[in-house]
Amino acid sequence: MAPTSNRPVDRASLEALITENENRLYRASLAILGDPQEAEDAVQDAFVKYLEKTPKNLEAPAAWLMRVLVNGCKSRLRLAWRQVGELPDTLPAPSPEEKEELSELWSLPPEERAAIHLFYYEGYSTGEIAAMTGVAPGTVRSRLSRARERLRKLLSE
Repeated sequence: MAPTSNRPVDRASLEALITENENRLYRASLAILGDPQEAEDAVQDAFVKYLEKTPKNLEAPAAWLMRVLVNGCKSRLRLAWRQVGELPDTLPAPSPEEKEELSELWSLPPEERAAIHLFYYEGYSTGEIAAMTGVAPGTVRSRLSRARERLRKLLSE
């Protein structure tokens, strides 16, 4: 299928965009979805949307891609057949303690995991996360607060 975006796609700049963003997008989608294969599919879908629907005069393609990715992950989470399983063995967890802590993180609801990942690992502000996820900034702050409290309780047990 030929690209249908509003601007021509330069192969070199597309490859550079993919190289610069694929790992960051993958980590974010894995944090939200909890499944490596689904995370890969979500990242691929975000890049396909970039080819198909990139707006004219896009100033921040990385931010646009992250927003598209988060929205795509939210859509995947709404699918009736989707079930979050155990912590994938493919994640690097060199010690049992670290694996236990990651398991606690995976026990959070997806919207709280997304808020935690985007805030702490990607460095987005609560306002930016709110714009990406389509909720109010206060909702993002509440999700972060609830997630921190849940993690605090889980890790202290």
